[in-house]
Amino acid sequence: MVAPPKPPPRKPAAKKSPRRLSPAERARIATLFERFEDAESDPRTELNYDSPYTLVTAVALSAQATDVSVNKATARLFEVADTPEKMLALGEEGLIPYIASIGLFRTKAKNVIAAARILIEQHGGEVPLEREALQALPGVGRKTASVVLNELRVEPAIAVDTHVFRVAHRLKLAFGKTPDQVEAELMAVIPSPTWSAPTTG
Repeated sequence: MVAPPKPPPRKPAAKKSPRRLSPAERARIATLFERFEDAESDPRTELNYDSPYTLVTAVALSAQATDVSVNKATARLFEVADTPEKMLALGEEGLIPYIASIGLFRTKAKNVIAAARILIEQHGGEVPLEREALQALPGVGRKTASVVLNELRVEPAIAVDTHVFRVAHRLKLAFGKTPDQVEAELMAVIPSPTWSAPTTG
């Protein structure tokens, strides 16, 4: 029996160019972000942290959990393990009791310990502040990396979670079907002065 011919390879989808905004739409978006800035001129995460390591750990733990629940857990956790070395020494079984109140705690414990090991073995115990290296850590996706880089004023970034995704659509700032598409659309239309700037000096 002759095998059917293979279909031709799909061409990669062409990247959409940024949508053109009318003067009225530009004015609407500018007004929107002026109001946001009036309400909060320097928005920061509500997660408690005191170093890049405790920040990336807290953000990773916050997936599908509230900041309040994460802060309650990390208040105790970071007293005993606020560095990769201390976290690795704690181990998965030692970590679980601290984060058992947070959703997906077993998977998160596995990722946090694996990330601590990588930070020690590959980065000298320091959190790399480059997107590619951050996203290579277990439990750290694009959203988590964006939060960390933006919060530390390393790189202007927009972290698109479920809430940002929905609000962006409701405000007609973006129409993408995936978080990555929404992020790209937001970066194209949000006034750049409202982005966080990298620290200098």
